[in-house]
Amino acid sequence: MAEIIGGGKFEQVLSALGARLGKKTQVNVGFLEGATYPDGTSVATVAAINNFGAPEAGIPARPFFSDMIQQHKGEWSDTFASVLKSCDYDTDQALELMGTGMMGQLSDAIINTQSPPNSEVTNLLKQRFPTGDGVTFADVQQARRDVAAGATAPAGKPLSWSGNLLHSVDKEVL
Repeated sequence: MAEIIGGGKFEQVLSALGARLGKKTQVNVGFLEGATYPDGTSVATVAAINNFGAPEAGIPARPFFSDMIQQHKGEWSDTFASVLKSCDYDTDQALELMGTGMMGQLSDAIINTQSPPNSEVTNLLKQRFPTGDGVTFADVQQARRDVAAGATAPAGKPLSWSGNLLHSVDKEVL
């Protein structure tokens, strides 16, 4: 049977480590509750529609979020272990730093998404409403008619219109 010698010192070390651990246990990264467009539309809803697509509405999938997770999920545990060690095992600080890094990965995924390209209707709407504000269903219908009649607009970058999606990437440490 093993015998522990110096139990008092061992308890002190464990107690000191426990004090550094912190109370937080998780980090959420994405589009948090309360993030909205000026008209009140949830950014999380728009992100989900863009990520998974809405074929019935003519919106193709642009899986920026799913692809980011697939690309980076295998490295997160090792990264977190390194960050935790560099923070002297302060979990609150390590989760904050980890969340910031993951926010950067998600932002990069939005910025780097190039396909599928926007529809001609979307490009025309982006030209007519540069900030994305005030677009109505009637505007969309008019843009569809105009495109059918030959109207064009410069190609725009997918997932980039008002900047609200990109600027709404956030984290919360719980």
